[in-house]
Amino acid sequence: MPVLAWMLGLLWFSLTLPGAAPLSVKSDGVVVLTGGVGRFQRGLKVVESGAARRMLISGVGRTTTRRQLAAAYHIGTRRLRTTDLGYEAIDTRSNAEETARWVAANKFASIRLVTSAGHMRRARLELARVLPAGIAVLPDAVPSEPKAPSLAVEYSKWLLRRAALLAGAA
Repeated sequence: MPVLAWMLGLLWFSLTLPGAAPLSVKSDGVVVLTGGVGRFQRGLKVVESGAARRMLISGVGRTTTRRQLAAAYHIGTRRLRTTDLGYEAIDTRSNAEETARWVAANKFASIRLVTSAGHMRRARLELARVLPAGIAVLPDAVPSEPKAPSLAVEYSKWLLRRAALLAGAA
């Protein structure tokens, strides 16, 4: 029975993956969680379209510079003038903590969260844990074609983390 419940949950998880948010919806800032294809480009598009004023790239390698980032994506460094690089995050929990500090420092009331569709629920769960009440989070999932094994892993991580938080673990 537990296996059947997990499988049905995975089916629900897979069929209800979030999509991209319209650029017509504005937020104060956009947060890009590193680790997946298309995330940085989506964040840059959000800022350049005027849908957000600043961008945080959370989880950047400690030695990465704006110049290196611009070179890697074949863009001018001027396009990164409203981009902050977050060097402290190493996982989803620390992405959320780094984001909360950035939101507070910038006095933002709303953010757009850019990550993969499969990772979105867990990232939002962690953000809800650390962001002050009233901060609006707009999910903006980068389109991808997730494979069943990676979705199963992400679903399991989300379930376990949700259970831990419900049990009172930090």
